[in-house]
Amino acid sequence: MSGFLGELIGTMILIILGDGVCAGVNLTKSYAKQSGWIVITFGWGLAVAIGAYAVGQFSGAHLNPALTLALAAIGEFPWQQVLPYLAGQMIGAFLGACIVYLHYLPHWRATQDPAVKLGIFCTGPAIRQNWANLLSEIIGTFILVIAILAIGANDLAKGLNPLIVGFLIIAIGMSLGGTTGYAINPARDLGPRIAHALLPIAGKGGSNWRYAWIPILGPILGGVFGALSYQTFFLGHATVYFWIVSALLLVVILAALISDGHLKSMSTKQTIAQSLEK
Repeated sequence: MSGFLGELIGTMILIILGDGVCAGVNLTKSYAKQSGWIVITFGWGLAVAIGAYAVGQFSGAHLNPALTLALAAIGEFPWQQVLPYLAGQMIGAFLGACIVYLHYLPHWRATQDPAVKLGIFCTGPAIRQNWANLLSEIIGTFILVIAILAIGANDLAKGLNPLIVGFLIIAIGMSLGGTTGYAINPARDLGPRIAHALLPIAGKGGSNWRYAWIPILGPILGGVFGALSYQTFFLGHATVYFWIVSALLLVVILAALISDGHLKSMSTKQTIAQSLEK
């Protein structure tokens, strides 16, 4: 099996099980309806583990463009294979979402809320604030990539790595997923979002394309920064790219603080304090 096909099949399995648990928890008249966030995070963790077990021997089971680009950025993956891997991941994510649509076919019409239907396919913020949402995706994917590299550096029993990474996904979902739904994977969000736009889902509404850039750019920045940080602090090999990406992330942090009014609030408090001192 080629790396392209391995990534396609693995990512398809990931989305079938991942979007599938979202559908089960949220669609009307599903037996799993309202079983909650814990079920969703465990479902996604197991989805990653099963997808990785299925194709790890063939492609290394990246299943995520952010991870593929991160590994390439530190020389752990050849750049000439990046595009085939990204193509496989995107196609697999799209096909996986289509299969979820078919599996829950009677439930789309029974579910009234278009936002619920969209949330099964792709992510959205709990509070819409673009810079803060982007920062959340960066942080979540930073933890994902740096932890995957750290897990890989340990001598674990043969075959346990995918399961441990599955638990990592659960931990990220429980701890960091409440802000944006933790896409932490551009293919996981974009492939199913395209499927949502194209499929004849009853009463589906729009696909929220205005938000779609965040779960693409955020994971890529966070993943690359995670890999460069691992290379810098764990392996002791800093490059100029680490400082370039660090500067970009500082801009994002400042923009998030400004958009939320924190810097203005801090400035006001400082002015008040100085007036009281006088």
